[in-house]
Formats: sequence, structure tokens, C-alpha cells
Amino acid sequence: MSPDMSLRRRVAIEESAIQTIPPLHLVAAAIPALFVLLVLWRWRADAAQGFIGLARMVAQLLLIGYVLVYIFETDTPWVVLAVLGVMVVAASWIALRTVPQLRGTLYRRAFFSILAGGGLTLALITQAVLTLEPWYEPSVVVPLAGMIFAASMNSVSISAERFFAELERSVPYVDARRVAIQAGLIPIVNSLLAVGLVSLPGFMTGQILSGISPLIAVRYQVMVMCMIFGASGLSAAMFLTLARRQ
Repeated sequence: MSPDMSLRRRVAIEESAIQTIPPLHLVAAAIPALFVLLVLWRWRADAAQGFIGLARMVAQLLLIGYVLVYIFETDTPWVVLAVLGVMVVAASWIALRTVPQLRGTLYRRAFFSILAGGGLTLALITQAVLTLEPWYEPSVVVPLAGMIFAASMNSVSISAERFFAELERSVPYVDARRVAIQAGLIPIVNSLLAVGLVSLPGFMTGQILSGISPLIAVRYQVMVMCMIFGASGLSAAMFLTLARRQ
């Protein structure tokens, strides 16, 4: 799907290829999640946190659905840059949820790490790989930025928790850094090993459902996996380097 295809045409193609899920059917999709909440409650494992997460997810997605309609139709780069800024600010704060006692002092380090690692990756993908025209094409930049900054956020979050846990055990910095970055990359490395064998990633599945050839979808998925691995590793490495001062 070319980046310069109009929003109206893309919507028409997606509606013709993908079934619209009725609200009642969407409620049925939450049944497994409700069972998990029940298990957490019975086992006294902080079911409230899971419930809050699900509730926030629904509210945030409903809100962003309306916001994205406006963003995709805009032709102003400053709107896109503002959205990316909000993503980085939020991702940096959420990433430090694993070390709440150090959130204030580490926030600037997390922000710079996610901005640099994720931002450089996003610029490379959108300008050198996809060669977008215009460079800020909202319907491409915003979704890719979401995947990249989310991956960076997760790697920084896991790395931070493991890094300071190792330091509390009096492990030398170099060894703690090695353990932390390995832990931070576990989710994406597992995805790299499983893709095509255990799972068909959502990005690739969405393209196939929209009518794109699987051979074309595979190329995009390779791009996505590389950019996520790169952004995750770069952001985690930058954070662990800057965290040494802390």
C-alpha cells in the first residue's frame, strides 16, 4: 500500500477486506481476560492492577481512534511531531515503572535513551527504507513510531529493573550491565526466533487481511522486526550507559 494513497481509499479497501467486529462480539473477546482477572483475584496477585490496565487500554484506544482520524487527515508536520513527543514522554515515564523509587532521577536518562534509540531508528526506516513523501506522512510515521517507542520502552523497563537488582546484590557494573541488556532483549529475541514458526505478527497479519500479497507483507515484517530489535537494543544500551552515573 503506497504511503500517498488517500485515507478514504485505504478505508474503503480495509472495510471490503476485513470484517467489522460488532460491539457485542468484541465483548466476547474479553472473556479470557476476565478469567485471568478472576485467577489473579483468587490467588491474591494484584488483580486491581490488571483491571486498571484493561480499563485504561479500552479508554485510551477509543480516544486514540478518534484522534488518529484527525492526525491522518492533517497535512501539518508539527502535529505529527507533537504526537511523537507525547509518545516519548509517556514511554519514558512508563518505562521506569519497574524502579519507582528512582523514577524522578532516572527520567531524563530514560527520555534521552528512548528518544535517541527510537528516534534514530524511526528516521532511518521512514526516510531511507520507505522514502516517504512527504517525510511526515501521518498514516505511516505514527503507527511505526508507536511500535518503535513501545519496544524501546519495554527494553528500558526490563533492563532498568534487572540492572538495579544486580547492583543491589553488589554485582560489578560491567556484569550488571551485561545481565540487564540480555534481560531487556528477551521479548524481542523470543519474537525473532518464533516469527514464522509460532506466530504471524500482527503487522503482517493485518496487511494480509487487507489484501496485500504475503510475499510483500513478509518484506514489511522483516523491516518491522529489524527496526524493533534495533530500537530496543540501542535504547537499552544508552540507558544502561547513562544509568552508571546514578
